[in-house]
Amino acid sequence: MHKVQLGNSNYRASAVALGIMRMNALTAPEAATVLDTIKDVGINYIDSADIYGGGDSERVLGKALKRAGANRNDFFIQSKTGIVPSKGDSPLGEAPYGGRYDFSKHHILEAVDGILERLQVDYLDALLLHRPDALMDVDKVAAAFDELLASGKVRHFGVSNFNPGQVELLQSAVNQKLLVNQLQFGVMHTGPVDFGIHTNMTDEASVDHDGGVIEYSRLHKMTIQTWSPFQYGQIQGTFINNPAFPEVNRVLGIVAEKYGVSKNAIAAAWILRHPAHMQVIIGTMNPDHIRDSAAGADVSLTRQEWYDIYFAAGHDLP
Repeated sequence: MHKVQLGNSNYRASAVALGIMRMNALTAPEAATVLDTIKDVGINYIDSADIYGGGDSERVLGKALKRAGANRNDFFIQSKTGIVPSKGDSPLGEAPYGGRYDFSKHHILEAVDGILERLQVDYLDALLLHRPDALMDVDKVAAAFDELLASGKVRHFGVSNFNPGQVELLQSAVNQKLLVNQLQFGVMHTGPVDFGIHTNMTDEASVDHDGGVIEYSRLHKMTIQTWSPFQYGQIQGTFINNPAFPEVNRVLGIVAEKYGVSKNAIAAAWILRHPAHMQVIIGTMNPDHIRDSAAGADVSLTRQEWYDIYFAAGHDLP
């Protein structure tokens, strides 16, 4: 599997990463099989978050790392924090409006300690702030990052679902270069490229919802990690083999047959064909599906194939 440069670091990350949001549904032996599978296909990057499975996904991963006899250095392990589900601590009662986002220094430091304990590791290769906190005090975040780096608990930092202005604001205060930004992007979630294609137009596709985040990331050497690459909408379900999307599946099938891989692999290859050198995060816990999707890292689509898939997903050129 080919590698991508992680931000401006010297680390070469596998083009496909494993997201463990669903790992809480596995036993430790099953999760160990997942780790063996990703090693076999060349995936060296694991993405987590403290809220996945209420923390149980990280607990299962920690047990699996021990069971599989994996060397800690075999994998680049990152986690995310900042989303705090309601714990019934609102004065209004039991979660009338949900939880909160929390980038306070206290929460970040406490969250990392919890992550390390659940994973049974001494450090994280990277910590990402999960979703923008409207109450973010960048100086407090900077203090947390400095403390985590100095203690050896976290080696690199990044963000998730941030727009360029939010990245700039945070980067103005923190002493570490923000390496990555996790964003939803894929065949059926193409807003970050639609508006550029429709520059100088007035149609719906020309609206920039993300502040030119792909262009910004390329200029500032931030790696975009694409989450839910096989989903449509806001995690409404997969579009692969979904009868609601016959044309995109027809075209994916034709291209997949040409390269001898699955439709999932082609959907991953479509993302990886973009010159921003993105990284695809897959969330399946099925070893066969992991192998199928990871094969997309070895497929180089032609320009016409990329655009044909884009058209099949319901998009056009002005």
